[in-house]
Amino acid sequence: MSTMKPPDNPLRFDLHLIASWIKEGARVLDLGCGEGSLLEHLARHKKVIGSGIERNESRVATCIQKGLTVLQGDINEEVEDYPDDSFDNVILSQTLQQVYAPDDLIRSMLRIGKRGIVSFPNFSHWRVRLQLLTTGHAPVTRQLPYQWYDTPNIRVITLSDFRRFAREVGYRILKEVAIETQTPDRQGNIVRAFPDIRATYGIFLISS
Repeated sequence: MSTMKPPDNPLRFDLHLIASWIKEGARVLDLGCGEGSLLEHLARHKKVIGSGIERNESRVATCIQKGLTVLQGDINEEVEDYPDDSFDNVILSQTLQQVYAPDDLIRSMLRIGKRGIVSFPNFSHWRVRLQLLTTGHAPVTRQLPYQWYDTPNIRVITLSDFRRFAREVGYRILKEVAIETQTPDRQGNIVRAFPDIRATYGIFLISS
């Protein structure tokens, strides 16, 4: 396991890794971009041509105040309006587990972008398994802090699940990294040994 902590970097650890995969000057679309921290970082440090889609109105307002190009709307619907190959990278960060039709969304991502970057919490982490085994209740962790009745997560995804999905659908996994993060997710570790049970998140770079 190797530890990384980008000095003076306000990004979450996972977003820092995603940013390292983006080339200088790339065309980037960030789906569910939140308050635009990743887009802002990429614009400043990678000179990307970036835009985002975010449902939450106040977060969109924050992005606009930062000078970012962000559209308010549902990512599943808005991606359909973009022509093929509009972007070099389309990013879906920690949102896949909240999407109603993830297969359709990923298909759209790889239609409008040359490459997609997808990250999500790993529901097969050992703490999740242990809580379910010992308590019989839906697990609550730092990365999954919700009770079953108020969680925005509607899907349970593991690293193995996503690999199998990519294999069955025919997507290429170009790069994969498993990480463990600590509160407040500003620093973390890259997990190389037994990632399926030790990683809190998985990040995948995919293409058609």
